[in-house]
Amino acid sequence: MSQSFEAILGHEFKRPDLLQEALTHRSAAQGRGRPRGQPTGQAGGPTKVRKQASNERLEFIGDRVLGLTMAEWLAERFPREQEGELGRRLAYLVSQPVLATVAETAGLAAALSVSPGEAKAGVAKRATVLADALEAALGALYLDGGLDAARNFVRRAWHDAMTVQADPPKDAKTALQEWAQKRGLDLPVYTVSDRSGPPHAPVFVVTVTVGSASGEGTAGSKRAAEQLAAEHLYANLPA
Repeated sequence: MSQSFEAILGHEFKRPDLLQEALTHRSAAQGRGRPRGQPTGQAGGPTKVRKQASNERLEFIGDRVLGLTMAEWLAERFPREQEGELGRRLAYLVSQPVLATVAETAGLAAALSVSPGEAKAGVAKRATVLADALEAALGALYLDGGLDAARNFVRRAWHDAMTVQADPPKDAKTALQEWAQKRGLDLPVYTVSDRSGPPHAPVFVVTVTVGSASGEGTAGSKRAAEQLAAEHLYANLPA
């Protein structure tokens, strides 16, 4: 499956292990047994088992690569726009919903390696998982093929998202606040409805409420989860 995803990325990996790591969800990261015939450790003891790394480190790299290549593309495409307008465009293009859509279109869910239990729960199709894996794949692409390979993929995969909006999008929280004010409603209220995960990798679920309507967002920080909650609610509100 990783070979077919190479074709989607438009790059033949010199280090296939990088792509394998990018497509490995943390639930599937597991110990590798020693190869058949390999001697055990001293006094016949077991050798140390290496672990298959998950895609979290590559996601960290890919996030930065995406930001750079996207900022470069925006500055080139919109030479008359100022920082604020470009910033809003960038925030939209690297948002979780857009990343998840790009990942789905690319067929990433089918290539992603998750544990059997998580696979049954449909984890590979979750927006957060798809977005993270896409950034990891971009990180692997950059490390193996350099910035040109990463740039070429970004410009192909994000073409529709880049061209769909003629005007800079509004920040979702700002747009939601303006919507409420126009209708004489109280300002949106954001509440952390759940927090899970270890301290170094927390997961926040935030609920936003305006009047009788509500939306929910899940991310690794409260701020990001609030944005996603606002996007979710605003997208479902009447104009």
